[in-house]
Amino acid sequence: MTLWLADRDAAVSREPVASFAPTQNAEGAGGRLPAGHSEPDIGSYRAAVRELVAEFVQFGPSDAESAEHILSRRLEEKQFAAVLSATPDGRDETINKLLAEVREYQPVPRNSSTSISALVRISMLAQIDSVWWGRYRGYQTDEDVLESADLVDLDELSEQGQLKFRYRHQVDSFIGRAARSAERRTLPGRSPRTAGLWLARTRPQAVAWLNQLAEEFAQIAPAGTPPLWVTSLARSVDHQQRLKDLGYVALLPSAHCVGYAADIEMAWYRRFHAHRRLRGLLLDRQRANEVNVIDEGQAWHICLRPRIVHGPRSLSDVGVRGVPPASPPAQHSSLPHSHRQQQS
Repeated sequence: MTLWLADRDAAVSREPVASFAPTQNAEGAGGRLPAGHSEPDIGSYRAAVRELVAEFVQFGPSDAESAEHILSRRLEEKQFAAVLSATPDGRDETINKLLAEVREYQPVPRNSSTSISALVRISMLAQIDSVWWGRYRGYQTDEDVLESADLVDLDELSEQGQLKFRYRHQVDSFIGRAARSAERRTLPGRSPRTAGLWLARTRPQAVAWLNQLAEEFAQIAPAGTPPLWVTSLARSVDHQQRLKDLGYVALLPSAHCVGYAADIEMAWYRRFHAHRRLRGLLLDRQRANEVNVIDEGQAWHICLRPRIVHGPRSLSDVGVRGVPPASPPAQHSSLPHSHRQQQS
């Protein structure tokens, strides 16, 4: 089986560097911005976010009020305006949401943002996902995810030998949770410390991209390194809200809720001395304008860029074997995201 993505040329993966220069003047259209608007300079925005985050390293959990004050002032600066203005909610409402995230920050074990600076980084970079996919209607319920004809079932693909990466399901029974806890105690390095997929479904384009990444990772990882492990894929808006209620950083709109995002285990690969190589591969793909990458600690989040999903050589044309090509998700009206929620 041969799968490829739009506008992607073959490239030789290389060792990661200590730091990288964000891509400048990224080309290509984004997630169908309103008429008359072009995709903002994502590379410059990433560089500005990196500089912004450095200012918040000094803040502890009890400094949320001071952090909010500084963030409120900094977000008025012009280097953030283009991306924040291109989000579905618009600049002012998006800033209000970002400030609320800092104001309500609570350091809990399950939170992927281990500090205020990490929260700012994750929330700011997530706005790139929002620019690309935030205008598309997400899967509102778990039932929507399970019944969508545009998503593929990972269990079926695994049985057919079409997956190059690993995953596991989230257990929802007492016996299952006890068994997994026992496994972690007796065989602590056998698998990542992750709950697993709530629903093992995603877009076929995401499968193709993850398969390509898994193949490259297998080629450069040290001997004995397990295959790529995926910890999260498509989610419903309802599940995203449940995660937020549990204390996770779970922003809306989310590319997970349209099926074009994934979370990839990172911390576990430290025991195999492979995490730097995996990190390098992900940053290479970001430099190639294929994805948005967000370091969330234990797992790294990726979001597929729209132009590699729909194009003359994209997976939407060739599909996964036995699965019809997927159509683009339906777009919302031009109403801000918060207003759409009130009307639904």
